Amino acid sequence: MTTSRLLSQVHVTLPDNKSYDILIGSHLLTDVKYLSPYCKGREVLIVTNPTVAQYHLNSLLQGLGNICSKLNVVEVIDSEEAKTSPYLEQIYTSLLEHNYSRRSLIIALGGGVIGDLAGYAAATYQRGIDFLQIPTTLLAQVDSSIGGKTAINHKLGKNMIGAFHQPVNVLIDLEVLKTLPDRELSAGLAEVIKYGFIFSAEFIEYLEHNLDRLRDKDLATLAQTIARCCEFKAKVVAEDEKETGVRALLNLGHTYGHAIEACQGYGNWLHGEAISTGMVLAGLTTLEIIQQNHATDIALNFTHGDLERVKQLLTRAGLPIHIPENMDSDSFLKYMARDKKNLANQIVLVLFAHLGQAYVEKYVSHDTIRKIINTYKGYAS
Repeated sequence: MTTSRLLSQVHVTLPDNKSYDILIGSHLLTDVKYLSPYCKGREVLIVTNPTVAQYHLNSLLQGLGNICSKLNVVEVIDSEEAKTSPYLEQIYTSLLEHNYSRRSLIIALGGGVIGDLAGYAAATYQRGIDFLQIPTTLLAQVDSSIGGKTAINHKLGKNMIGAFHQPVNVLIDLEVLKTLPDRELSAGLAEVIKYGFIFSAEFIEYLEHNLDRLRDKDLATLAQTIARCCEFKAKVVAEDEKETGVRALLNLGHTYGHAIEACQGYGNWLHGEAISTGMVLAGLTTLEIIQQNHATDIALNFTHGDLERVKQLLTRAGLPIHIPENMDSDSFLKYMARDKKNLANQIVLVLFAHLGQAYVEKYVSHDTIRKIINTYKGYAS
């Protein structure tokens, strides 16, 4: 029998009894003691997809044993397309057909798509039930599983229909990363690297020294890195649960990136891949703001040399830093105009103050965005 090991624990402090822990370790899925506090004696619905289920569902079922009063599984497609209303309806139907009550618990077993979808179902079923996050991708482990953002997509925009609904716990089992494809691992590294760009030059240096170990899935390095990212995210969520202030900084590269995702068709570019290019475009925008002597609320000290470090680190992580061939400035502006952060039709971007600190730029002109896209268009990594 494999022995579980709890390696790190990060607490997310929130008001109104919404605080919870992020548990990081090995073989946690198969150990009932980590599941029992949330699942014992309760009606439980597991939401997953066939790919994740193939590798990890049996481990979770082993961990749950016979502690649930009711247990069912819903499998949706393994695609960003699952984050749409037909698959949300599939979850509601299962909950209703099996007479789940307001005391029920939904377990999200999967990556960011599953977490967002299952979380939104939990936020809205009978006006809100509990859910437990068990993220199976690096991206979900360091970012989307933490903080209570839940949503589905609309054909006109990503994450436009959603709610803030905190999980009761986040259970990160490092063993699941052994089955994660290299492309998905790289996509997760985009969000890992993002924390350094936003919060810590020291963390950037750590990543520059340890990136090869991360790409090789060295569990000790992954454990340390994931814990540090969770600490960054937990601090931000505790300070700004519903993204009215500092939490907006986590959107570095996301306005450009979401435009790429929406234009290419969700899933053709992975979220982390789109954010990678988005962060390069954010760096170019910062340099343009500096060149224009545009008035900002914070002193900007971002250089062309810093941008090269950004590009080199992302490239070493196996990420794209180029614009899709079929996108021009009009394509970007079409989707960027629908971003949730925009104010009174003004495009709001998160940019670099310096390498290791981000800031919110409340107005970037369309002409500036056109110049960035047209100048960088055709660059290939």
